[in-house]
Amino acid sequence: MELAVVLSVLLFSVVLHEVAHAWVALREGDPTAADQGRITLNPLAHLDPVGSLLLPVALYWASGGAAIFGWAKPVPVDPRNYREPVAGDIRVSLAGIVVNLGLAVIFMLVAALAAALQGAPGVLTDLLGWVFFAARFGVFINLILAVFNLIPIPPLDGSHVLRHLLPAALRPAYERIAQYGMLVLMALIFIFDGAFRVLLLPAFALMDLADAFLRLWM
Repeated sequence: MELAVVLSVLLFSVVLHEVAHAWVALREGDPTAADQGRITLNPLAHLDPVGSLLLPVALYWASGGAAIFGWAKPVPVDPRNYREPVAGDIRVSLAGIVVNLGLAVIFMLVAALAAALQGAPGVLTDLLGWVFFAARFGVFINLILAVFNLIPIPPLDGSHVLRHLLPAALRPAYERIAQYGMLVLMALIFIFDGAFRVLLLPAFALMDLADAFLRLWM
């Protein structure tokens, strides 16, 4: 039951992340993702067999339920279609992160409501317990997704922002390094996991604040 709950919340969060990219890209003048049917909440349009199913389930079981992570298929975009190529690319790149932060706030409010209602006469305590569990996990995973995607390693969203903020003289070197971005990312996640956790410290710090807020309602 727990796996079904956390996997559902994870998939909902990564799907909305990609839909945000697709929707903002269309607003910026690029119909590529829209033409491929990616502006939809239908998870089947966004699922990646490895990132959305195999990896999350494997991580969950390998960690004894202590860890889960995943992603959806990246939406295809063509920055050449943006009305403002640089500003448009930055806005599209940040769209998913903004959505994840917004979802974290919404899930926190739902968790606070569930916590406040527990123990009230006439309420379904067990159901509220599951709602609180799902919502609190929603806060956590969306904070993780937001901070993770801000890491300036290609192909993460933060790399698109950094590329445009770098001085022109440094961009060619960054582009050369970018081709190894996925290898660097996989090494951080699976080999140098201590360094990876350091990069995610802002998410853990924000989760501590969220938990402090939720305790006020218990």
